[in-house]
Amino acid sequence: MRFQYYLSVAITLITKYDGAMPLAFYLKKYFSDNKKHGSKDRKYISHVCYCYYRLGKSADFLDIEEKIKVALFLCNNEVGVWSSLFNDEWIHHWHEKLNVRIEFILQKFSSFSVENIFPFVQHLSNDIASSNFCISHLVQPNLFVRIRPSHSTTVIQKLKNAKLDYQLLNETCIALPNASKINDVLNINQEVVIQDYSSQQIASFLQLIPSTNKPISIWDCCAASGGKSILAKDVFSHITLTVSDVRKTIVQNLHHRFIQAGINHYQSFIADIASNKFDIPKTIQQKFQLIICDVPCSGSGTWSRTPEQIIFFTAEKMNEYAALQKSIINNAIKHVEPNGYFLYITCSVFKKENEEIVQYIQENFSFELIKMNILQGFEKKADTMFAALFSTKENN
Repeated sequence: MRFQYYLSVAITLITKYDGAMPLAFYLKKYFSDNKKHGSKDRKYISHVCYCYYRLGKSADFLDIEEKIKVALFLCNNEVGVWSSLFNDEWIHHWHEKLNVRIEFILQKFSSFSVENIFPFVQHLSNDIASSNFCISHLVQPNLFVRIRPSHSTTVIQKLKNAKLDYQLLNETCIALPNASKINDVLNINQEVVIQDYSSQQIASFLQLIPSTNKPISIWDCCAASGGKSILAKDVFSHITLTVSDVRKTIVQNLHHRFIQAGINHYQSFIADIASNKFDIPKTIQQKFQLIICDVPCSGSGTWSRTPEQIIFFTAEKMNEYAALQKSIINNAIKHVEPNGYFLYITCSVFKKENEEIVQYIQENFSFELIKMNILQGFEKKADTMFAALFSTKENN
């Protein structure tokens, strides 16, 4: 009866949710206003809601309760606590392998389509394995941390002492279950940086830039939380850093993070780089050897973490993001110095924000493409990203 109650509450929440705020905030507000729900209640109700949105539009032919049951079946490796909601046929076919469970649903519901889990497949970037990408939304991504230079031995020992379940993917990347409590175990930003696996792969683009005896001048023009700046610091060691973002609160939070990361010498300013009135303040360096341009985007490569976006995003928004990205590029790229580099990054899977922007840069600016790649993180229960590194033609 208790789990039927969770189902009922989740149905009410899903019916009223309009996508105006992130699902996590919506649920947090509901639970704050309804103190009757204990910690287990909150956990299970939230899980039902997230599973529902993970299905995307693949089961819209079903009523909401039946769709939730399909979602729970596909998103959980075992029936576990949900057995009271299912009859013997479902429980008998509840296999630990996701592809086996999908086969059961395909046989049971002829209208079910894996491709409709992510209803924007026709807009995907080149080389994305569309079916695997769609299916990946049924799986909760991992938590990833990057070990900072000289801290590897300490970090691994701390994880072992805390008996945390972890996997070392390479010399610096650690994967943990999403709910892992690491803040009391590791010194965040000092020893490790919380950074998705694909985001960590941006290091391979930075390593294509020749090192010199002099510090490399870098402008992280859409710095957000500063993860790419910290990565650049760890790759190059000696840098002169400038960071900017559109909101004062973002730059303030970045300042606190930099203190923890041991980055003490840098310039910062607040500006809307997409504005046609944008100009770098005269007190700030004007030209840079490297500009990191991690632009605002649809975030579609991260929707396995925020699956509600699959339902409420519209294809028209791609054009809005692409226009914003072009405006930012127009204002930022002219500040690359001769023999310099421009690194374009999104966490989008859409061609309009990725390959088409690369084409725009090549057609409108004197830059050569060195490397571009779609980072298919879903293969490792991670986000999917896109990156393209350009150099001024003087480099070639």
